[in-house]
Amino acid sequence: MGIVKGFNPSFGPETASTYDNSPRGDEADSVRFLARFGDSALEFAIGTGRIALPLKEAGVDVDGIELSPDMVARLRDKPGNDSIDVVIGDMSRATTSRTYGLVHLVYNTITDLLTQDDQVRCFENAARHLTRGGVFVVGCGLPSWAARQRHQFIDVESSELDRVGFDVNRYDPVTRILDENHVEISADGVRFGPIRQRLAYPAEFDLMVRIAGLRMRERWGGWNGEEFTASSTRHVSVYEAAA
Repeated sequence: MGIVKGFNPSFGPETASTYDNSPRGDEADSVRFLARFGDSALEFAIGTGRIALPLKEAGVDVDGIELSPDMVARLRDKPGNDSIDVVIGDMSRATTSRTYGLVHLVYNTITDLLTQDDQVRCFENAARHLTRGGVFVVGCGLPSWAARQRHQFIDVESSELDRVGFDVNRYDPVTRILDENHVEISADGVRFGPIRQRLAYPAEFDLMVRIAGLRMRERWGGWNGEEFTASSTRHVSVYEAAA
């Protein structure tokens, strides 16, 4: 199974301009969970500040690393952004030259790193930024695409009188790459939202963190402390430095 032709996912100007139009709905829960880990945090892939800004309002000193200048530009348009330092760069390599009680990477963003080596480097980079006793929190969905017929499928996301949205996916079980395109058709035309991800299960992440000198402290099935079970659709994993 080859790479989808012309597939060029990007968090450029168009994506950045509409990114905040579709909140997940659990941002407040995420912030409450993260705020309990101390008064300093580094967010990998800080984006438009959907987590960083309310976390700062909760009393946490937040910095960020972000690959997309366009996403950061949206952050800079928002009130309260002035005390948030952001380094433009790859979260698996870039550094703020500071350490924090919390490093976090939420909402599946670990899967934006498209090789196992880069995902390992991301865990190593998180470990370098942790204070003694600090934690790295990763929030990610659980892959279910491997079981879909022929590893390609379309899901309807929304259906209205003047607008329809659907999700076109193709998964390669060899590379574990999911090519996903959010397509919206309306009276205004057709809009595409492509993204490419490398999927991994929690057990693989647990091995990655061991390479980085970390270990799992706790794992939940959601931001409100839901038990992690076989029916969970996501995991919130908290890693700490190994003894």
